[in-house]
Amino acid sequence: MCESCNKIKKLCNKNNLNISQLCNKLIYLKINEMKKATYVISSSFLILSMVFTSCGPGKKLVASRVHVNNLQMDSTSTHGQLNDCNVQVNSLMDERSALQKEKASLQNDKSSLQNENSTAQNDLKNLHSSSEMTIADQATRLKNLQNIIQSQKDVLGRLKNSISDALMKYKTDELSVSIKDGSVYVSLQEKLLFKSGSDVVDPKGVAALRSLALVLNGTKDINVQIEGHTDNIPIKTMLFKDNWDLSTARSTAIVRILTKDNGFDSRRITSSGRGEFRPLKPNDSSEGRAGNRRTEVILSPDLNELYNMLNK
Repeated sequence: MCESCNKIKKLCNKNNLNISQLCNKLIYLKINEMKKATYVISSSFLILSMVFTSCGPGKKLVASRVHVNNLQMDSTSTHGQLNDCNVQVNSLMDERSALQKEKASLQNDKSSLQNENSTAQNDLKNLHSSSEMTIADQATRLKNLQNIIQSQKDVLGRLKNSISDALMKYKTDELSVSIKDGSVYVSLQEKLLFKSGSDVVDPKGVAALRSLALVLNGTKDINVQIEGHTDNIPIKTMLFKDNWDLSTARSTAIVRILTKDNGFDSRRITSSGRGEFRPLKPNDSSEGRAGNRRTEVILSPDLNELYNMLNK
């Protein structure tokens, strides 16, 4: 600084310059020198700052970046796990909803089954109480049926005996009386009633039918069916085309004698012809054919009372 002043003084003396001008010039130079120094210091500081920044804080930056990258990776992984959890939660919620619906359905089924069980229990109680009554009723009903059946058997037995007594003067090869399938069968052979190939009843047959009608008229609750039968020898005349015609005509002739001539109730008698299709014996002999040429009077008990009892 002193050296600068001395130089200035020398310059002033030498060049006869005004001190103020020199001072101003000196100040100007000093300022410039200071600016340069400042610039140098600033530049040096800046360079040093950059150096220190590149050496020290750069490693921290790299470490920070690595840390950030790790955090980002952890965040991505966490978000993935979160998404998986959300999917599982949604699935569990769906399962829960389905289970709740199933539970509600099961509760409804349980309620329905309870109602059905209650109804069944009531029905069982009613059935039990009614079955006790039914057993007693059935016992009474069975007893009544047995009484009716036995009564009918007794009627048939007495009827058979009465008819046998009324027709006892006739030979066994002319007629027979038997009980079969719950009915009384009076089988009248052809030789007692008709000539061969005719439907006109002989006087001896008319007398037998009169005796039979006396018994039938005195018996109530009996239905009568007249069946005509023939052998298997074909017949074809002006009156009868075949054995159907002959057997039917003969049964009808007997019905007329019993009803019109002897007063039997026409509402209780029917007539039918069986032709040769219900033989009692083989038709390979004269005796067998003779036995098949017959008229059967079938006496059956009126089963209306029995039917009414069964339908109760």
